[in-house]
Amino acid sequence: MLPLPQVYALLIIQMATLMTLVSSAVYRNWRGGQFKAMLGRVGVSWAITWALLMTWLVLTKSSTDFSRIWLLTWAGTSLGISWLARLGVFLIMSYMRGRQVNHMRVLLVGGGGPVAAIRRRVKTSTWTGYDLTGVVSMDDIDALHYSLGQLDPDEVWICPPANDMSSIQPVLNELRHSTANIRLVPDMGAFQMVNNGLSVVLGMPMLDISSSPMSGFNMIVKWLEDKIVASLILILISPILAVIAIAVKVTSPGPVIFKQKRHGWNGEEIEVYKFRSMVVHNEHTGHVTQAKKGDSRITPLGAFLRRSSLDELPQFVNVLQGRMSIVGPRPHAVAHNMQYRELIPRYMLRHKVKPGITGWAQVNGLRGETNTIEKMEARIQADLYYIENWSLWLDLKIIFLTVFKGFIDENAY
Repeated sequence: MLPLPQVYALLIIQMATLMTLVSSAVYRNWRGGQFKAMLGRVGVSWAITWALLMTWLVLTKSSTDFSRIWLLTWAGTSLGISWLARLGVFLIMSYMRGRQVNHMRVLLVGGGGPVAAIRRRVKTSTWTGYDLTGVVSMDDIDALHYSLGQLDPDEVWICPPANDMSSIQPVLNELRHSTANIRLVPDMGAFQMVNNGLSVVLGMPMLDISSSPMSGFNMIVKWLEDKIVASLILILISPILAVIAIAVKVTSPGPVIFKQKRHGWNGEEIEVYKFRSMVVHNEHTGHVTQAKKGDSRITPLGAFLRRSSLDELPQFVNVLQGRMSIVGPRPHAVAHNMQYRELIPRYMLRHKVKPGITGWAQVNGLRGETNTIEKMEARIQADLYYIENWSLWLDLKIIFLTVFKGFIDENAY
């Protein structure tokens, strides 16, 4: 039995850990949100945490180890601390944004009442950090194309006329290659909108058509997950990395590490590491030939590394660099992205999160050569499912499944 002070300290640590996990499902990005609603979500997270903790104490018959007065006092104190912490973060971020730090560039598409209202609210709410970079008419697609290239907005807010929703489709078609967060600002005076997929920004409801789940507290959880897991794994596999590196070097001429340009978060180009599994060869500029069964370019050692996914182990270094995540859509070659984004609707949305070493597609057998459009479509659907349903628990599930079914695959060659 632990000494009494240690029992209380352990309970506090357990609550802090549990609240962190619960908060990952409750918190969201609060840029432009209402402060009272943010405190309400903190309260919901706190209530869920205490309910789970008290249930655990009752089930383990350890509730008698703690003073009732202390439990009630700590309950109120912990809620107050949580609220004060969020208030502190809120005030710090508001101050930083007032100093032109952490700003978001916004392009408005549309006109009328919603655009005028947004202009007024952005002007009077500088603490939110939104900068209006331009306004484009719904029917001026050429101007929209030019503005996307020249202004490089972080977000695009579409404000359609109340009685002309058909004008949205040409705009969405022009935005199909964009990795900006795309939001629809409905004219709420004309019709009612359901709450599913809505964000409240500057006090205005906006329909999230394309938005990354990696914002606010979710981003912190994902960052901690990547850094902690990648560091532990690299320590454990360092002997394996050394053996593979020596084997690659002595079995075929050329570098040990193969570096390839891929698209990362928000479509930015990154450099991804792999153990070299092919003989050194040159590709035509802008063209990447997928590995096929019996590919003569693959070395004997490389074939084993690819089948067992050991060639991808250096990507844990990419995770520590911040270019990749442990879990996420597998990064495709830049040339393949250029090809498939024209063939598969919503293809580029897979770049709303960092690419991963493993993902939902991989643990469901959707890996290896994509020699038909149907195979690539199935992989993209799995990637989009992951993005739309992301949570810390889903990441842990994918990591667990990868250990048992994500390494060896007959389609990987």
